Amino acid sequence: MDSFSSSLPSSGPSANPDAVMEQIKAQLAQAYAQEFLETVGNKCFEKCVTKPGSSLSGSESSCISRCVDRYIEATGIVSRALFSSQR
Repeated sequence: MDSFSSSLPSSGPSANPDAVMEQIKAQLAQAYAQEFLETVGNKCFEKCVTKPGSSLSGSESSCISRCVDRYIEATGIVSRALFSSQR
């Protein structure tokens, strides 16, 4: 049995479909958060940090901040477009 199916509530006759759905939603949210942090970290670091060192310069720090803000904004726009088209 894989780790995904072993973490879900039993699918026998006593399984609550709402509980299963909530568990799946929680796992998807966690996976999304991990992917988001990894993507933002990699893309913004690559774009903004030109000379890696022991600390970020002021311009690198503000570049990373702007990059993260843009990524969050773009993700929100895409999410709203997807969810509004499903209605």
